[in-house]
Amino acid sequence: MPEGKIVKALSGFYYVLHGETLIQCRGRGVFRKNKITPLVGDEVVFQAENDLEGYILEVKERKNELVRPPIANVDQAILVFSAVEPDFSTVLLDRFLVLVEFNHIQPLICITKMDLTNHEENEKISAYANQYRAAGYEVILTSSETEMGIELLSPHIENKISVFAGQSGVGKSSLLNVLRPDLELKTNDISSHLGRGKHTTRHVELIKVGNGLIADTPGFSSLEFINIEMEDLTFCFPEIQKASEKCKFRGCLHVSEPKCGVKTAVESGEIPNYRYEHYLDFLQEIKERKPRY
Repeated sequence: MPEGKIVKALSGFYYVLHGETLIQCRGRGVFRKNKITPLVGDEVVFQAENDLEGYILEVKERKNELVRPPIANVDQAILVFSAVEPDFSTVLLDRFLVLVEFNHIQPLICITKMDLTNHEENEKISAYANQYRAAGYEVILTSSETEMGIELLSPHIENKISVFAGQSGVGKSSLLNVLRPDLELKTNDISSHLGRGKHTTRHVELIKVGNGLIADTPGFSSLEFINIEMEDLTFCFPEIQKASEKCKFRGCLHVSEPKCGVKTAVESGEIPNYRYEHYLDFLQEIKERKPRY
């Protein structure tokens, strides 16, 4: 039986890419019975009725899946944040990073609109970029206007499924248009999906960029830590996880425990204060979360 990848889901149809051919498929009833919903990004086995239509018979095992946006087998999340207009937000970036880390998706931080920064803002953003790099993240500074940093971003997209995520108005659609200029005609369309974000949309599509695929989605429409437990949070901050190896007590939450390696690393400046403060805020948020039944 032929195999392919779902690149678009719309109105009960799944569009499966098989080589260079797009086959419009429906899901077999067995999926509903087993409560399996095929997702964009799924590798599937299908049966072709003819050259353009068929049925999905099997969904292959996923390496990860997201609920909002509904997509599977994501290799990386490109977190797009603007340097200015709107101003760069470490707390929002850290929230996105925690969600991405928890879902075992490789994050890439892309800071846009660098052409709009003055000298002081430029220095500030560069300092933040270096701190995130020190924590273990890849950070690329870009401008859609001058195409600064695009040559650094492009290789990261090759042979991967990427999701763009970030707050409204940061220039995600502009970045997509630079990466693939023929999308120019779809600017408003992409803006409504990616920018102002009609977060109720169920329409997710994978767009080919070079040899990679970028998900045209509303991004993460929920930024709540629904499934994350307090014990998980350490593992969502790479530098905190590393420093936690020096904690005296196993299961240390790095709040008020004695001989805590993380607090020592914060005091020595190894971990920036704002990262630790966000960790504490998120921990409190998880602690106060209402139980779900």
